[in-house]
Amino acid sequence: MKPRSLSRGRLSRSAEFERVYRQGRSTANRHLVLYAFPNSATGRPRLGLSVSRKVGGAVQRNRVKRLLREAFAGAEAELSPGQDIVVVARPQVSELADREGLAGIDASLTELIVRAGLRSGAAEPEQERP
Repeated sequence: MKPRSLSRGRLSRSAEFERVYRQGRSTANRHLVLYAFPNSATGRPRLGLSVSRKVGGAVQRNRVKRLLREAFAGAEAELSPGQDIVVVARPQVSELADREGLAGIDASLTELIVRAGLRSGAAEPEQERP
């Protein structure tokens, strides 16, 4: 029997988060910070979430986490296999979740995935133009 965290494609141990933070690459926007690190040992992308108390109370944090997981599940088919991804929610994400719901969270996450070059078939991350 597989451990739950492996079957769901989630990062669960603090050592896994630390490896992604220290060795991975980061991309950010106003609402989220995305860290990505290639991990050839996994067949599919794994997600780790970090939503601090600055985002809001427990109800608001859990709502944000649920929306982030749902947005990630929608984008997972397009992602390159073997990636460990950590998404850190910034305090402004609760306003986005209240205002636009899943559509806003999905747009914000998709923007970071594209900028980081994590979609399968994407050779290089897009460079920002002045």
